[in-house]
Amino acid sequence: MVQKLYVTYNQVHKLCQNSAERILNDFKPNLMIAIGGGGYVPARILRSFLKRPGSTNIPIQAIGLSLYESLTTDSAVEEPGTKVTRTQWLDLSSLEMANLIGKNVLIVDEVDDTRTTLEYAVKELQKDVETATKKLGRDAEKTRFSIFVLHNKDKPKKGNLPDDMLDENRYLAALTVPDVWICYPWEATDIDEHDRLAESQSVQ
Repeated sequence: MVQKLYVTYNQVHKLCQNSAERILNDFKPNLMIAIGGGGYVPARILRSFLKRPGSTNIPIQAIGLSLYESLTTDSAVEEPGTKVTRTQWLDLSSLEMANLIGKNVLIVDEVDDTRTTLEYAVKELQKDVETATKKLGRDAEKTRFSIFVLHNKDKPKKGNLPDDMLDENRYLAALTVPDVWICYPWEATDIDEHDRLAESQSVQ
């Protein structure tokens, strides 16, 4: 039986709120890239706490990456796959990519499980930004990527993040949890039952 951790919208909201100060001070993001679909909600909540007085909202762009495949034994649980598939990406021929050059870009996802998706996202975004930088002759502008996740699972990772990102503490998990299956509220079909299970569970 797979152990599950039920997370509520309120908990997600507070995890974003509690992480915002460090993100503002250390990462100083100009732009967020949400990894769909788990990164959409925390990115939008986080934006409310990253808005400084008198400044504009931080733009959010989206990419879609798929790594999970359903298990036949339990349709409510998925297990990590081995191959990352792009389902949505930035348009390399438009301003989307040019707007990343020279920026502090915060990549947002809900969970760091095997780290495979995060590794893919960082590598591919860095590669595309480098291509756009050379094409536009903007080599003097440095683009810096950081990562925020709601939950980091305490387990060996299959993927790797750049050494400089880790050395400079440009990775932040709001909460580290055991290797359990995390049930997020945006995946629930019955939100009242989901919240009831979250309230009754022993694992926090």
